[in-house]
Amino acid sequence: MAFQINTNVGALKAYNALAKVNAQAQKAQLRLATGSRINSVADDTSGYRVGKELEGKISLMKSAQGNIGSAKNMLSTAESALSAINDLVNQIKGKVADSNDPTKNLTALANDVNALGDEINAIFTNTKFNDTALMSGAALPAGSNFAFKTGVSETTTINFGTLNTVDTTGYSANGATSGNITSVDVSTLETAVQNALGSIGNYQQRLDVKDEYLTSAISNATASVSRLFDADMAMEQLNATKATIGSQVGTSMVAQLNSAPQSILGLFR
Repeated sequence: MAFQINTNVGALKAYNALAKVNAQAQKAQLRLATGSRINSVADDTSGYRVGKELEGKISLMKSAQGNIGSAKNMLSTAESALSAINDLVNQIKGKVADSNDPTKNLTALANDVNALGDEINAIFTNTKFNDTALMSGAALPAGSNFAFKTGVSETTTINFGTLNTVDTTGYSANGATSGNITSVDVSTLETAVQNALGSIGNYQQRLDVKDEYLTSAISNATASVSRLFDADMAMEQLNATKATIGSQVGTSMVAQLNSAPQSILGLFR
């Protein structure tokens, strides 16, 4: 062993080891303080990038879920309106059947049919969701449809059209009279309403499937982000304790090695 006083190599090595241990302690303590494994891009460059991409997709999927919720509410509003129209159609059919009874007042029955027809038109025209006319499509720009984005991709949409295929114009006021009430036919309207209700049911089923998929996808993606960014608190506590002890020992060794050259003074006694 050479005796040198200008350069204490042993102390320098111990200092470098102490600096490394202190850095490990600080990293473990920071992770414990923040609860995050990645506190800067330098901690895990690839993991940081993947995690942020997943977070972006999670945000898009949550927005898509919100769109699905709005679509469900809109369809429920349209369903309620069409169900009401269907009930009114059944009442009209009953009035028409009554008109074949010669003891009934045909004028009164015709007035009832006209009143029911007016109510059908009112429901059809005034059914709105958030100030958007659902069944006439009047509040939509020309040529546009009720299309909702239901996924991350721009092409993942579900299109309900304009919901304006049900024609009630044949049942406006004064459409039925005592002379023609027995020939009033609501079968076309009845078929159109039932077809529209069937379509709404199919759309709602599709939305339920998409909603379930997004719920699962968000859960899995969130779990992946957690694995990338969340710190293992128990392991970091062990690392912090280990590094703290190592730092104390390293500090002691640096002090001892730094004072080692003093032994050379014994040569000058």
